[in-house]
Amino acid sequence: MDISDTRLLSVFDEIYKTRSVSRAAEALGLGQPAVSIALGKLRQHFGDPLFVRTSGGMDPTPLAEELWGPIRTALDALGEALGRRSAFDATSSERRFRICMTDISQMVILPRLWSPLRAAAPSVRIEALPLASAGQTAQLLESGAADLAIGFMPHLDAGFYQQVLFRQHYVVLASADHSRVRSGLDLAQFQTEEHVAFTTAGTGHQIIDQELARQGIRRRVALTIPNFVGAAFAIERTDLLMVIPRRLGELLRGRGEFSIFPLPFPMPDYAVKQYWHERYHHDPGSRWLRALISHVVAEEITDGCDRGIVG
Repeated sequence: MDISDTRLLSVFDEIYKTRSVSRAAEALGLGQPAVSIALGKLRQHFGDPLFVRTSGGMDPTPLAEELWGPIRTALDALGEALGRRSAFDATSSERRFRICMTDISQMVILPRLWSPLRAAAPSVRIEALPLASAGQTAQLLESGAADLAIGFMPHLDAGFYQQVLFRQHYVVLASADHSRVRSGLDLAQFQTEEHVAFTTAGTGHQIIDQELARQGIRRRVALTIPNFVGAAFAIERTDLLMVIPRRLGELLRGRGEFSIFPLPFPMPDYAVKQYWHERYHHDPGSRWLRALISHVVAEEITDGCDRGIVG
């Protein structure tokens, strides 16, 4: 076996990124038996299983962890030398892009992105990955297991390329049928009413609790849920309140089941960004996707300003 065979190296790289033989085969455009055979050759050459099946997928052995960096470097260098990355043809590409996204981004950005994406790239696929811990999201971007991350993730500000998509601020979400909060919300009501709180992993929304503590404002948290969407729909048929990003609040209010109110105290806004690792900064496909997302969001902001809903 010739270990310099680039297909073998690509198989190793893709299994490392996807933790799956079947997903690696799909990404490479190969049959699963071909990928399994290639993995067998790699195992024989290195005298190591390289990847072992666990509850989380095909996890790399210590030797595979050591090998991945040099193999990835070799593939990058070879790709540049052969001009593989000189162009990206969106009209014919069948590439699958993986994007780490908050549940808010999945609801607000993905639907707006889909039509222009399909018009420009009819065969490109998108895989939305849930945000994990700060370290796990960073690792996904560094390894190439994710192409982008989108959201409010200040822990990624250092060491990653980033682009501000829009600025966002918080409002208070309530049921449209709330028995006490109807025409407005003052600070006394905010502190008296019960609240839903969310504990989204890998984001910076702990700023809410930090700012409340700084200002000495009490929030009676009666229910805690690990994502925005689940928390929001707990509001629909209850008298609970929730501090929520305005864009999601506007989207939910459009259903007719919710009301939104300004916060009765000052709260800093924050930036929603897209992030990527420097190793993929010049990748034509990634550059195309980043530009499309930026363009789509900019158009949405313009439309929102025309309707008077963006803040």
